Amino acid sequence: MKIACWSGPRNISTALMYAFANRADCGAIDDPFYAAYLAETGKTHPMREEVLASRPQDPEAVISTLLQADSTPHVYHKHMAQHMLPGIRRDWWGGMAHVLLIRHPARVVASFTKGFAEAGLEDIGAVQLAGIYDDLVAQGIVPVVVEGSDVRNDPEGMLRRLCFQIGIDWDPAMLAWDAGPKPCDGVWAPVWYDAVHRSTGFAGAEGALPDLSGDMAAMAEAAMPHYERLVAVKLRA
Repeated sequence: MKIACWSGPRNISTALMYAFANRADCGAIDDPFYAAYLAETGKTHPMREEVLASRPQDPEAVISTLLQADSTPHVYHKHMAQHMLPGIRRDWWGGMAHVLLIRHPARVVASFTKGFAEAGLEDIGAVQLAGIYDDLVAQGIVPVVVEGSDVRNDPEGMLRRLCFQIGIDWDPAMLAWDAGPKPCDGVWAPVWYDAVHRSTGFAGAEGALPDLSGDMAAMAEAAMPHYERLVAVKLRA
């Protein structure tokens, strides 16, 4: 089974990729549209040239790769929702299990802007996640919406439910992995994955929401309606 997981940045998306990749029956692909996204938008992310060289810049080439036969029974595609630009076709989504991974916008903004100070609403994924949800439903596909904080609060319980919802067996190997870089990491891992490389499992419960002000607070507020739409349909404990 191909499992497409869509997330905004600074969620537990990499940890969740590691959880699936730690299964003996599952491979993983990290941010396959990243180079296509940078090439189209011209954004100056850290390690831009390395990213552009590491992934196909043509979205059609990415889609072709994702639809190829897999060498393992399951393959997990870790996607950033903002990478799915409006011009990229979406008629290839059928036959896959789709997961939408959400996080409170205040937490996303506070974390992402530490490494990318010029971030705007279009960079944090909330609007795009809601749009992807609508596009999936329009195709007759019902995605599973999961909140990252729920996984952190109860990793085994939530991952068991997620596996059931997407139709694969539960595997306790998803709960722990070795520290350090992973073969599935994108070339950008040294910039963004430092904390998860130090981890051997999911972090514990999150603390209080960050106190934002100015442009950061406005960005989080603008993202809230899109986030709240998905909270209403998320997988519950």
